[in-house]
Amino acid sequence: MCGRYTIQTTIEELMTMFDLDRVGDIHLTPNYNVAPTHSVPAIINEGGERLLAQFHWGLIPFWAKNKKIGFKMINARAETVASKPAYKGLIKRRRAVIPADGFYEWMATEDGKQPYRFVMKSGDSFGFAGLWDEWDGPDGPLRSCTIITTKPNKLVEDVHDRMPVILPSKALNVWLDPEEDDAEKLQELLVPYDADKMRRYPVSKNVGSVKNTGASLIEEVPLNSK
Repeated sequence: MCGRYTIQTTIEELMTMFDLDRVGDIHLTPNYNVAPTHSVPAIINEGGERLLAQFHWGLIPFWAKNKKIGFKMINARAETVASKPAYKGLIKRRRAVIPADGFYEWMATEDGKQPYRFVMKSGDSFGFAGLWDEWDGPDGPLRSCTIITTKPNKLVEDVHDRMPVILPSKALNVWLDPEEDDAEKLQELLVPYDADKMRRYPVSKNVGSVKNTGASLIEEVPLNSK
């Protein structure tokens, strides 16, 4: 799964990196411990333009009776995203890219679960493949998203049996193309990212609590460190 990630990238950097056309009403500050239910930046194609907007992390389908369902829909599996009722319509018409610069996974050890941060060797930010929907809630329309996961690459596999789908630039352009609605073709993009372009390092177990948000969370620590 993907349950925590980081983003320090500025709006200006995202505009250049993802060739954005518009930025919605969004306030973006560094977040070193992004967690489900947080408001997160995501990129969608709206009216033929790439829009950066704010989304609730945890998909709330338009047909949901209340927003609690979002707790169970922070991730969607790549293998079934084109067939599950909650997602098969979205993959054709409501795809999103969620910007990030790292993500966390936990390895089970004799000393408890040890968190690792996974990043690009280049230090660049990247985009997760996601889906979004809009729910008409009691306080008005709410846009929400889910991050798609796939099987792990060689770097992740001994830590966790899933990893988020990271889209290389060519796949990202196809994913955000509003003219593309071939679910099978789109599903073929949802594969593990090249492990040779990534690295991982251990971080403080403090990242396990959503109450902890400081920049120290992304610092490398010695193994077995608290």
